[in-house]
Amino acid sequence: MNINNDKMPIILIGNTFKYEIEATVKLFIQASKFNFLYDSIPEFLPEEYLIAKKLSDDKNIKLSVSIKLQEKNLWKSELLLQSNADNDEVEHEMCRLIFNGFSQLTGINPPWGLITGIRPVKKIIPLISHGLNKSEIQNILIQKYQIMPSKFELAYKTAENQIPILEKINSSAVSLYVSIPFCPTRCSYCSFVSHSMDSAVKLIPDYIDCLCRELEIIGKIISDTNTPVDTIYFGGGTPTSISAHDIERLMISVENNFNIANVREYNFEAGRADTITAQKLQVIKKHGATRISVNPQTLNDDVLKAIGRNHTGQDSIDAFLMAREIGFDNINMDLIAGLPSESVSSFKNTLDRVVELNPESITVHTLTLKRSASLFENGITQIHNPVAQMVDYSVNKLINNNYNPYYLYRQKNTVDNLENVGYSKAGKESWYNIFIMDETQTIIGAGCAASTKLVYPDGKISRIHNYKFPYEYINRFDTLMQKKGEITECLKKINNTQL
Repeated sequence: MNINNDKMPIILIGNTFKYEIEATVKLFIQASKFNFLYDSIPEFLPEEYLIAKKLSDDKNIKLSVSIKLQEKNLWKSELLLQSNADNDEVEHEMCRLIFNGFSQLTGINPPWGLITGIRPVKKIIPLISHGLNKSEIQNILIQKYQIMPSKFELAYKTAENQIPILEKINSSAVSLYVSIPFCPTRCSYCSFVSHSMDSAVKLIPDYIDCLCRELEIIGKIISDTNTPVDTIYFGGGTPTSISAHDIERLMISVENNFNIANVREYNFEAGRADTITAQKLQVIKKHGATRISVNPQTLNDDVLKAIGRNHTGQDSIDAFLMAREIGFDNINMDLIAGLPSESVSSFKNTLDRVVELNPESITVHTLTLKRSASLFENGITQIHNPVAQMVDYSVNKLINNNYNPYYLYRQKNTVDNLENVGYSKAGKESWYNIFIMDETQTIIGAGCAASTKLVYPDGKISRIHNYKFPYEYINRFDTLMQKKGEITECLKKINNTQL
């Protein structure tokens, strides 16, 4: 089967476990598309298929799975559960059968096992809070999810570093995310809604106007509900794609509309070296940012060219040193393991050189093949990328150099089913990154493609999504602002709970 074009049929009989079954199959067949059929098996089946059946009677629930891959023998397995098994258990055991079948047929052993969710650390923190020791938690995760011991160690270390910060969370406060969705060019791996400056430059004046208006509207809601702002994050895109004047205008808008005196962390994602100037960094520092990111992704010039970047590795180093000279003492640097044409040795060289620069934090992402990224079209060439060796090296290198893992998340279609990890020196963890992963604090998004995540006192989470594209955000701005009423209601409920 050509994994980019052909659709493998997944036939579900007596169940509707589509989401989790698809996520499980993608642990073995990455970048693939599937054709879901329900409650009937076609007379003629192709060379590759999956059939997942659930049959019930008064005593038992019978699960059966049949998997056929090209040039492989048909794999079948069955499992009986008691009739009173709840739906979550039935779904989990169905996925376990599928997981074991694909593992035997392909020889692939996904390092995170059956964990397909974004936030594996959230499976550990509640167990710690209930008094279980490390060994007990490890046994649970290995038995239930078949997670590899090395990944458990990484997740457990991350949980240990998060807990002291989560204990200090102010659940009645909010964090603010400001989106600047522009980039000089679009990198081949990128799946974010970002727009190259060539095509979007004419939209920037109106976009900045609208974003300042939205910040004013959100600021009034926060003021009227007497809600404190905990952290701020300017992200993108590449926020430094716009001019120093426009950056200053937006940061002044934040100052004018929000009380930032007690903000615990103010992030600004400076991003790509070809957009960073001394003038922009001076503006960012002048207006209160306490943490910035300078993101080389790689220091290998050939790889930078392959992914569509118009700068060199030395440019990234120079941008970092410039930020140091201007006075930034909390700098993050992002790297991506598994970029096209990157070798294990060149990745190691990049990481070693970045560690020598001694930034306060280093984030290591694993290449993810998103459908909206141009690299997805060549996904099959990335599946045997030696990314696991790069990631393993980064874990050991960073921990041995006193960088501790403090936040971790996973994405669909990540090469080798690996993870993204933020490492930091002690005391330099990004509170915003932890809060967004833990989902225990409301985060209000402003700007194109920004998402507001409202966390109600009862734990309910509601999301409000801004329009994805700048022209839509600009042209439908007034309609979009009508959605902000739910923010007011949520913050009122939070404040009433605190009284």
